[in-house]
Amino acid sequence: MTDFNPDALASIGPKEFAQLVKSTPDSQIAEVMAGDSRNKILDEVFNRMPTLFRAEKAGNTTAVIHWVITGGAGGTSDTYETVIENGACTVTNKPEREPKLAMTMDPVTFLKVVSGDGNPMMLFMTGKIKAKGDLALAANVAKLFDIPKA
Repeated sequence: MTDFNPDALASIGPKEFAQLVKSTPDSQIAEVMAGDSRNKILDEVFNRMPTLFRAEKAGNTTAVIHWVITGGAGGTSDTYETVIENGACTVTNKPEREPKLAMTMDPVTFLKVVSGDGNPMMLFMTGKIKAKGDLALAANVAKLFDIPKA
């Protein structure tokens, strides 16, 4: 496989990314996500979300979701906004709208969720994911995306 870095991520598909997350030790992911590559990796993951969105599963869902990824330099967090409306999904790293759901998690947990390597419900139940707002939406958000299986 390849090393866990933004250049590798940009050149592989979702399934390969899922395998990379699964095969990389959490400590190594945490180290990379605390460094200079963090924003490139988060941007790459979030930029792929609209292409993995399953409009047929969303139906007439309208939602604004804020993803708060902790563990940045100096204890900072990054917030990304996913907007689902009119059968489409858009993403920005400059949240502007009031969220229907806000989920907070560390970068390792986030990457496990988006790569299909972590059970979002279990991670919520064990406190790894904190959700505020529409918990029914939180329980179903994974179904709205074609999450690869490693």
